[in-house]
Amino acid sequence: MHKYFGIENLTLDIKSQAKNLGFMSCGISEARFLEEEAPKLEEWLNNNMNGKMSYMERNFDMRLDPRKIVDDAKSVISLTYNYFPKQTLSESGFKISKYAYGKDYHFVIKEKLRNLLEYIKEKVGDINGRVFVDSAPILERAWAKKSGLGWVGKNTNLISKQNGSFFFLCEIILDLKLDYDHIETDHCGSCTACIDACPTDAIVEPYVVDGSKCISYYTIELKDNIPDRVKGSYGDWIFGCDICQDVCPWNRFSKAHNEPLFNPKDEFLSISKNDWIEMTKETFNKVFKNSALKRTGFDGIKRNIEFIKRK
Repeated sequence: MHKYFGIENLTLDIKSQAKNLGFMSCGISEARFLEEEAPKLEEWLNNNMNGKMSYMERNFDMRLDPRKIVDDAKSVISLTYNYFPKQTLSESGFKISKYAYGKDYHFVIKEKLRNLLEYIKEKVGDINGRVFVDSAPILERAWAKKSGLGWVGKNTNLISKQNGSFFFLCEIILDLKLDYDHIETDHCGSCTACIDACPTDAIVEPYVVDGSKCISYYTIELKDNIPDRVKGSYGDWIFGCDICQDVCPWNRFSKAHNEPLFNPKDEFLSISKNDWIEMTKETFNKVFKNSALKRTGFDGIKRNIEFIKRK
């Protein structure tokens, strides 16, 4: 028996502490099998929309049931963390997804999640819980939707009426019953801005993205050569892509984050195309020491630049 009484009060305390730690929003849902998502995930995989992302095929059961990740899990706490920048890169340079402007979000957010989990343990005693930042077989958007943080839009990003979609998703799964939130309704309506804007036709139908056609897949996930069929079609993106978010009407509500660790270094903002082309591995490793760009690495970035130059 936990020493903290009053599920409603505890839930409010957790949400308040999440705000204190800098999270933009916090919602909670019951940990159970994702019945609605199971056939959709299976069909998506069967249609090879994961491309060369073979890890998506592993741990199928875990992706659909958090109780297989944390024993006797009862709650999934979903949180969002804003990364919308105060200023964007120069239009004259190569393009990088906004989430990668500053320090790698895994480091920044995981520490805050651990702090929140410790706070909960201080309140209720010894509980079994784990924190996750894009690092485990979890259907993050499904849980965020169930927790009332937004709806999954036609571009398959989670969208919030208050905050748009430029935020990270993360979770705490724990064996503690809490007060659960209600699912958010869809507010995409008849809008097709994201579908119309995607230059590689990755959004094959509303709410279905073929991951193997996405610019983010080509520039980050794909380790082979980028297919010639998309040559010249996606502009100057060398790491990720924000097109379907940039055109989303709900992102007019995006406000700049106030996380200093996400602020880009001065030298990053001023990198010209020529600087990128002439950049050495030593310079890359120095400028992007703790950056998400390390995921693609120097060789991957150079490959992406060469592909764009060949268009």
